[in-house]
Amino acid sequence: MILGWAHVLVVLVALQRLGELLYARRNTAALLARGAHEVGAGHYPAMVLLHAGWIVALFVLTAPNPAPQWAWLAIFAVCQALRLWVLANLGPYWTTRIIVMDGAPAVRTGLYRYVRHPNYLIVAIEIPALPLGLGMPMTALVFGILNLAVLAWRVRAEDAARRGID
Repeated sequence: MILGWAHVLVVLVALQRLGELLYARRNTAALLARGAHEVGAGHYPAMVLLHAGWIVALFVLTAPNPAPQWAWLAIFAVCQALRLWVLANLGPYWTTRIIVMDGAPAVRTGLYRYVRHPNYLIVAIEIPALPLGLGMPMTALVFGILNLAVLAWRVRAEDAARRGID
């Protein structure tokens, strides 16, 4: 297999996601140690499988040096900046799981002033944007639809948990 710029980009995205998982794991452990609890964990394996499958599919199926679709790559880049903003807004409460801390106020700053689930909106855009930026419309379609299904499951679980503590 010949590796090109597209593979380097996918590896960088994978490293970013691994860093986020480490950050999330640390935050989750700290929240649980403070008395929080996890809810709605049934969706989590599907979410992990989806994201891992997306990265593997991108790496395996992309051409080494596809003609870049700059508009889609720019949208993906903007999504990465917005992801960092969400992580900064949530700080120690950002996790990849649904962790409930009784008595913790809902975050209503940053993007949360405008969108109820900004991180999920960002993910819903970036999952198809990167493959479209690499000229992979079928990968974008398949993983975009699968992601929306997993997000619908997760949002229902998170909203139910939020109603239980608001």
